Amino acid sequence: MQPTTNETTESETSTAGRVAIFAGLAVVVIIVLVLLAQVFAGFVAGDDGWTVQSGQPIEVTIVAGSSASTIYVLLHEEGVARSSEIESAARASGVEDRLQAGTYSFTTDMDPSLVVRRLVEGGDVASGATFTVIEGWTIDRIIDELAEATPYTRAEFQKALRDGDVSSTLLPISVVDPLARWEGLLYPAKYPITHDATPRQILQPMADEMVRRFDAIDWSSIGKLEISRYEALIIGSLIEWEAGVDGDREIISSVIHNRIDQAMRLQIDATVIYALGYNPKRVLAEHLKTESPYNTYLVDGLPPTPIGTVSTASLEAAVHPIQSDYLFYVLGNEDGSHVFAVTYEQHQANVKAAKDAGVLP
Repeated sequence: MQPTTNETTESETSTAGRVAIFAGLAVVVIIVLVLLAQVFAGFVAGDDGWTVQSGQPIEVTIVAGSSASTIYVLLHEEGVARSSEIESAARASGVEDRLQAGTYSFTTDMDPSLVVRRLVEGGDVASGATFTVIEGWTIDRIIDELAEATPYTRAEFQKALRDGDVSSTLLPISVVDPLARWEGLLYPAKYPITHDATPRQILQPMADEMVRRFDAIDWSSIGKLEISRYEALIIGSLIEWEAGVDGDREIISSVIHNRIDQAMRLQIDATVIYALGYNPKRVLAEHLKTESPYNTYLVDGLPPTPIGTVSTASLEAAVHPIQSDYLFYVLGNEDGSHVFAVTYEQHQANVKAAKDAGVLP
């Protein structure tokens, strides 16, 4: 039987309505899928809400003692580069422990590799003033230099260290002298100093930076060396003074460890210089007789404290010496590198060769 005209109209209307509803739903589904695709694409691409306009100049101050992760987050928040990309670039270059405090002139949305290189080089903007602690400097030398560079006296800096105004988790219990306890515990780097900074505010970032660098060392193999972490710091200070080129650090470290293992006196000239309290430029036989717990020609084992500031490279070398049988070394080349020997006879031959070449007097 054929439908009437009214039935036909109602059926068509119902069908059209269903089509419209399905069409509307299809549009909504498509919009949702597009939005989800955009979110997923952003997630894959690392889109973390980064809406920074590129090339805008910006000045960023990194406070001494800041951890690498803190630096990454700060630079991300300031729009310099994404934190994840800076971290990847720093790790790929192996320089996470060399990022320096200071004030930097960046631009927004920079190449992360360029950011990392700038962080290793150090701040480039004068923010008040800066003070640089040099590798190998003694605590007395640091205080002398600070007294020259600031309005404060030696006594005021000494007081800050002696009276506990400045703190460090690395302070040795075994060392009684309150100033000698600080030897080697201020990290060699460049530090910003504001015009109104107190002695404590000047010194504390140096102590904090040393703790941060110390904690970042790979200590996993120290048990095999049968030394404490503080003793590793002392060895690092000896390496800092003795190594003229980077390639010698781990080898000099092996000589020190070998001598300790064989109960030989270290006989390191740098400890004699420290004991003297000044550098005679050339250590003579008379200097070797200096009575001091630091003179390793007269006393067994390590000196009681480090003999100066220690870089990360020297501390790493102290903990990770190469495997060798070397027991002697002497300056052997104009570039500051040493030659090494297993026996005293070989060492004497190396000394003669260095003198013949004019490297030694």
